[in-house]
Amino acid sequence: MSRERKAYPKEFKMMSVELSNTRTDLSALAKELDVSSALLYRWRKEFSSKQGNSFPGNGKVILSAAE
Repeated sequence: MSRERKAYPKEFKMMSVELSNTRTDLSALAKELDVSSALLYRWRKEFSSKQGNSFPGNGKVILSAAE
């Protein structure tokens, strides 16, 4: 029996990252948003490294010119 993956829109991810920057307890925030804390940390890491190019959607990776 396989589980279906949840898909989160870019706006939700951006809002989650913004909220995580203002909170100290990320595990509580993750519970409020109904996501895992590991996922929240991954979104923060991706946003901090790629800024505007983060969360392209549908698994499409956008590489920078240097990559």
